[in-house]
Amino acid sequence: MARPKGRHARPADQVYRSSFFLMASTATIAGLGFVFWIVVARYYSPEQVGLATSLISAISLISYLSLFGLNSTLIRFPAPTAARNGQLTQSIALVTTASCLVGAVYVAGLPLYGEKLVFVRDQLPLAAAFVVICACAAVNQLTDSVFIGARIPQYNALVDGVIQGLTKLALPVALVGLGSVGIVGSAGGGFAVAVLASLFLMHRRLGFRFDFRTRGTRLREQLRFSVASYVTSLLNLMPQLVVPLIVLHQLGAAAAGYYYVAFQIASLLNAVSFSVGEALFAEGSHDPSRIGVLLRRTAAIIAGLMVPAAAVVALGSGLILKLFGGSYATEARPLLMVFAVGALAVALSSWSNFALKLTRQMRQLVVNNLVFATVSISLAFLWAPRGLVWIGWAWAAGNLASGLVALAALLGHRRRSIAAVRHSEPDAEPGPESESGNVRTAEAQA
Repeated sequence: MARPKGRHARPADQVYRSSFFLMASTATIAGLGFVFWIVVARYYSPEQVGLATSLISAISLISYLSLFGLNSTLIRFPAPTAARNGQLTQSIALVTTASCLVGAVYVAGLPLYGEKLVFVRDQLPLAAAFVVICACAAVNQLTDSVFIGARIPQYNALVDGVIQGLTKLALPVALVGLGSVGIVGSAGGGFAVAVLASLFLMHRRLGFRFDFRTRGTRLREQLRFSVASYVTSLLNLMPQLVVPLIVLHQLGAAAAGYYYVAFQIASLLNAVSFSVGEALFAEGSHDPSRIGVLLRRTAAIIAGLMVPAAAVVALGSGLILKLFGGSYATEARPLLMVFAVGALAVALSSWSNFALKLTRQMRQLVVNNLVFATVSISLAFLWAPRGLVWIGWAWAAGNLASGLVALAALLGHRRRSIAAVRHSEPDAEPGPESESGNVRTAEAQA
């Protein structure tokens, strides 16, 4: 595709700019989300918060499951301009259908794995609302990838941060009479408004129109990549659903509330490395010849940001949690300190996962996330009777194991790439490089 000109032109390297806007998006989401949970903690009991957070965790998992890896495919393999609207339309339709089906299956099966949440299934309006919220959350995730792939992540800061955050913040007090349902409804209202805003901005900024033609969309050609990304998302997000349920059933609803608040604060910290990783993926997909440079640069950015940030959160954990109330500062502080230390392991895992996806080591990516899910869930189940702190150590151990396995794979791939480049040099002829050749050379340089 021709490089855009004029006011649509983009500099060749935007990793710093993209990282900044993605971190700004996450910071805005987390900042307003932080205020949201302070309001919730003041107006709702820990038991209500615990039940609601279990449902919200399920919505997050279902939304990612319903993406079928299309969020990564839209960034890594965008369709040509003539077929781009068709690619986006098919992706939105598939994700909406899948999220409704998966959400309905989750609600139907609550008696098997969520006995304390079965009230959702027993009331048809609540069940229907839960399914709609799942669909809105999934489509919102997909549209985020559209803006990242188009290299305009500032719109994610506007939509997910400001618009969605302010909508969520306006609802909890009004819905307080609904108990835990009010908390979930507040989150769902934010997702719905964010989807509408995203579609409007896609229309105005990218010229998006719904187009159901299938020719040239590249979705079928990249099915293997999408499936591998989907399996990876399933494995990566499984602990976010299973671990809160372990806490809820082994330690009680109040402990689940303390866990979720600490985890949300830690998520702000972890979002730094994830945002830089997304920028790495978008920029490396745009120009595969610079993968090596981008890998080194983003590793340095993550290290420079995460070490001091983790120290600040660990040392200030007590003050942060006091904003939620005295019980949170007492019960959740040790857990938040462990999450802060474990954020360094999360950083390694996040960066290496994006590196594996960018270099298209999809089988290793699946193995890597299988290690993460297995270690974190198994240890959480075994260590839960010891208390919340040990749940935090289980999370950190899972991420550390995942990061080390991925790092070993990347180093092995680098050695093979160097050997392949050296072997091909004597027979090389001048001429334009293919994408795969650019990737191998960049990986060898890394």
